[in-house]
Amino acid sequence: MQNWKELYQEHTQMIANNIPGIVWQDLWHNQVNFLETEHPFQTPANFLSYRSVRIEDNGLKTQKVRVQVDFYLFYETFADTYHESSNQSTALEFIDLLDQINALFHGTDGTSYSNMRRTNFAPVDTGNAGNLYRVSFECDVVDYSAMRTYVEHDIEEIDIEHKDDPYTID
Repeated sequence: MQNWKELYQEHTQMIANNIPGIVWQDLWHNQVNFLETEHPFQTPANFLSYRSVRIEDNGLKTQKVRVQVDFYLFYETFADTYHESSNQSTALEFIDLLDQINALFHGTDGTSYSNMRRTNFAPVDTGNAGNLYRVSFECDVVDYSAMRTYVEHDIEEIDIEHKDDPYTID
């Protein structure tokens, strides 16, 4: 789909501009379950994933795509989340980041998407000390990738004759 690159870049730029607590962003490739072999990344990290929910034809070569956008927020901490732990506030900072992601995207329209709504959030088991939560949204994207694209250019050396005679078809 032609808009996925623009959609990803728009979403990551919005986070970079508005949520300074997130220090790493990438496309989701299940990185947190392969920490030993994966390219190293800093945390808190946000990973994005895109998939179609519904596709409707708009015309011969365009489609309206309902897209599910998953934000995977990974927050690595050895602090304790249990009630009244001495470092509980540090351990729970990822919840503030989840709220900021929701506030930034829920109910928004962008350059590459419209009608964004949060539809789900849930923890994801990692088997390590990190907290991984998935926040899911849906939005609408118009896909023009099947249409032929034309390159704009100036046409040179065209002569147009103006005559008073009507056009005739032989």
